[in-house]
Amino acid sequence: MAKSPIEQILKPVNKFIHQEFTSSIVLFLSVLIAIIWANSSAQEGYLHLWETNLSVAFHSMSFNKPLHTWINDGLMAVFFFVIGLELKREFIAGELSSLKKASLPLVAALGGMLVPALIYLSVNNGTPSAGGWGIPMATDIAFSLTLLSLAGNRIPGSVKVFLSALAVADDLGAVLVIAFFYTAHIAFLPLLIAFAFLLLLVLGNSLGIRHPVFYLILGIVVWGGFLLSGVHATIAGVLVAFTIPARPKINEDEFLKDARDYADEFEAARRQDGSLISHEQLVALEKIKQLSLDAETPLQKIENYLHPWVAFVIMPLFALANSGMPIGSDFFSSLLNPVSLGIIAGLLIGKFAGIFTFTWLMVKMKLASLPANARWTHIGGVAILAGIGFTMSLFITGLAFNEGTFTDQAKYGILVASFLAGTIGLIVLRRIK
Repeated sequence: MAKSPIEQILKPVNKFIHQEFTSSIVLFLSVLIAIIWANSSAQEGYLHLWETNLSVAFHSMSFNKPLHTWINDGLMAVFFFVIGLELKREFIAGELSSLKKASLPLVAALGGMLVPALIYLSVNNGTPSAGGWGIPMATDIAFSLTLLSLAGNRIPGSVKVFLSALAVADDLGAVLVIAFFYTAHIAFLPLLIAFAFLLLLVLGNSLGIRHPVFYLILGIVVWGGFLLSGVHATIAGVLVAFTIPARPKINEDEFLKDARDYADEFEAARRQDGSLISHEQLVALEKIKQLSLDAETPLQKIENYLHPWVAFVIMPLFALANSGMPIGSDFFSSLLNPVSLGIIAGLLIGKFAGIFTFTWLMVKMKLASLPANARWTHIGGVAILAGIGFTMSLFITGLAFNEGTFTDQAKYGILVASFLAGTIGLIVLRRIK
């Protein structure tokens, strides 16, 4: 039976949410382990582990960095590469592929970034911690989508699509903020080399080069150039992702025609005695395999391959390395500082106010309409869930602060705000009848 348009849209979204649900459990356990480890008798071992130096050399060029840097600047570049692939896919054929589709989640995401940043700045104005304004702008897509799925079957599928598109747009905003506002200095020669290789990647795409190894080797060079330039290396991941081919080698009609021809060849060469397949059948199968590869887009193939690695290895490892914070009996009193309060207010109040208000304005001005079957209570619940800033907020914290006290205060605020946003958002959504 033919699937309805909404079922076709929701199938990849539901698959994504299912994977995010499992990975968010792994992510949560990593956070829990990090906090317990950092507050145990093995605290020194936890701190020293991430400062262990690892060196990689290429002829006269060498990279000698602590393990913490390899994770945050290296493995997280792969995380941002997958984000870039998701963005490109959404811009080509997803929820951001047209102005009509993209307008509501894009504007909602904009509100969900501007208002939290302004709230944080109002609390930290004129203080050395004012540079952390980007921390409460982020939304953790894994945790927010997982909790939305726990809200039950009464949540319309269009609301899940709306949150997915909003979170992807939020990721784009975070990437731009990191690129333009959290780059301390720029060494232009490595940056020029990186862009030269980036142009080679674009040229390879236009010439029809589809082999992943080509993009892997040149992408590593681009990453190295960004790392040495001072521009955060994770930006290289997004830029390289946009050079990955998104068109199949053959279209659907060609695939269907050739697949039928090869299937006929396979059937015609079938042995009558029912024994092993014939040589002609093996040839037909190889043709079908190659045909299937030609019908795939490199972008989707690479994204599907890397997403489990990002979800189950890179993000949990990042959380393990960055979530460890000392929590004493004075934990709640230690929240009474501008950094923690600014982040909590930004994620809890700012995210809700920004997303809900900007969505309301778009609908009232008739520039967009609510997602199908959605009510304002759904939008309110989603806006609260978007206050779970965890992974990206922790990442921006590492860029915003070098001073250990501010970093710990930021982590306190992120932990408390994300927990409250998740709990309150889930309660609100589950109460909708």
